[in-house]
Amino acid sequence: MANQDHIQSNAAALRAMAMSYPGAYEEFPWGEVAVKVNGKAFMFMHAGGGQLSMSCKLPRSHEVAQMLPFASPTGYGLGKSGWVTSRFGPRDEAPLELLREWVDESYRAIAPKKLVAELGASGQGAGGVKKVAKVAKVAVKKKVVKVAVKKKVVKVAVKKKVAKVAVKKKVVKKKVAKVAVKKKAAVKKKVAKAVRRG
Repeated sequence: MANQDHIQSNAAALRAMAMSYPGAYEEFPWGEVAVKVNGKAFMFMHAGGGQLSMSCKLPRSHEVAQMLPFASPTGYGLGKSGWVTSRFGPRDEAPLELLREWVDESYRAIAPKKLVAELGASGQGAGGVKKVAKVAKVAVKKKVVKVAVKKKVVKVAVKKKVAKVAVKKKVVKKKVAKVAVKKKAAVKKKVAKAVRRG
């Protein structure tokens, strides 16, 4: 239940962000939240089924954004126009500050110039791209750590396998040694019998 609350609180924060823009209003097509300005959506969001997803149009930063593990091109052909969808599970920490910048970039790409002028200077710019790069580096480091952990597990597994093989070889050597001892004893008996007969 706490995980679902986490998703809902992130969803509420994203909706509040998007609705704070001039002329923004909500519609609810296909069971999703669509935040629009002047009849055009600048953010789609869905929170449910243990997942939060948000889609924005990122004409400047979509290529960098897609480097992040939680981001991918939006379906239905929207990805070709720079739309990016971010998905978060119940235990994922949504980077709200970064998502705020994406909502801002999307609004500025969709809204009429008159409404954008009310906002003042551009919010995204180089700072936003740097922030995406920073989040990407952290995500890549986490991925590298996971790979390293997996390699360690594989190495341990390989060592265990080698140890098992070594134990099997030892067992085989013992068996061979026992057979050799038995053969030696049999040969001694035969020799002893032959000596007695002779």
